[in-house]
Amino acid sequence: LPFALTDGQVDVLSEIEADLSTATPMSRLLQGEVGSGKTIVSLLAMLQVVDAGRQCALLAPTEVLAVQHARALTQLLSDAAVPATVVVLTGSMSQSTKKRALLDIVSGQADIVVGTHALIQEGVEFFDLGLVVVDEQHRFGVEQRDHLRSQGRNGVTPHLLVMTATPIPRTIAMSVFGDLDVSTLTERPANRAEVSTTVVPSDRGRWMERVWERVAEEARGGGRAYVVCPKIDDEAAGAPLASVSETAAMLRDLPATSGIGLEVMHGRLPAEEKAAAMARFADGHAPILVSTTVVEVGVDVPEASAMVILDADRFGLSQLHQLRGRIGRGSRPGVCLAVT
Repeated sequence: LPFALTDGQVDVLSEIEADLSTATPMSRLLQGEVGSGKTIVSLLAMLQVVDAGRQCALLAPTEVLAVQHARALTQLLSDAAVPATVVVLTGSMSQSTKKRALLDIVSGQADIVVGTHALIQEGVEFFDLGLVVVDEQHRFGVEQRDHLRSQGRNGVTPHLLVMTATPIPRTIAMSVFGDLDVSTLTERPANRAEVSTTVVPSDRGRWMERVWERVAEEARGGGRAYVVCPKIDDEAAGAPLASVSETAAMLRDLPATSGIGLEVMHGRLPAEEKAAAMARFADGHAPILVSTTVVEVGVDVPEASAMVILDADRFGLSQLHQLRGRIGRGSRPGVCLAVT
């Protein structure tokens, strides 16, 4: 690996390793702060299962996150020259691509299958599923999780690892009722930067000007900035909330930010457009991304250093926590501005 594992990651891995080497199916919850390195722990767990000749499924709540996981895992595996194959399965794939993926899964060609809810639909059959990893487990229902676990070969229940960055009452309930063993990652990897959060009252004109100047400074200085809005456009009735379309238009015209590359991202965009927007944001061609909460979970752009959350009072606490976790993932300190 291009980095050393933290002591916490090593400890958690040894717990998982012990579970995987018994005949009893593992049921383990991996809790860890945003950016504490859960993904790499899950990959190392999956490789132990692949080494034993079985398949793994990684279930992600959004298409953006599934594609990103697949890309990150493929990169890590190819850098380490590990010959495990990663296949993606999402709802918006073309029929021919989906068909090829399903064939790879049922024939055992695919070692690690990364997918969205598409993984739990009819017609998806595994050759020999040994481990199910669920990312952001609070976004899935218990029955959805269990559906994948019924996919083991000859009635053998696959191991289960569920991951969350948001400790929530339901998670506590599951632990209390003995459904899951709990592992917790308490350290942040050494090279992660700090994130400062400031609440900005939207009626302070000069403060708001400074918000957009700050975004421009980060974008021009090699960083990336997310601008998160509660809705896509102005069709929705109700309170006058910031929308992606309106905010993007405003930033293109604003003297502070005009001329800086900008992309938009929301759930209604076709998959190719989402992927293209994320790629332009990640590589710095468009260092400002105006988005809904589709970026809330797991999106990993190490250069991202600023986030503006518009109408921040409209989001729940765990959403704000997840959103803020998108910045400060590299060595640049992050600044989060919650406008309300």
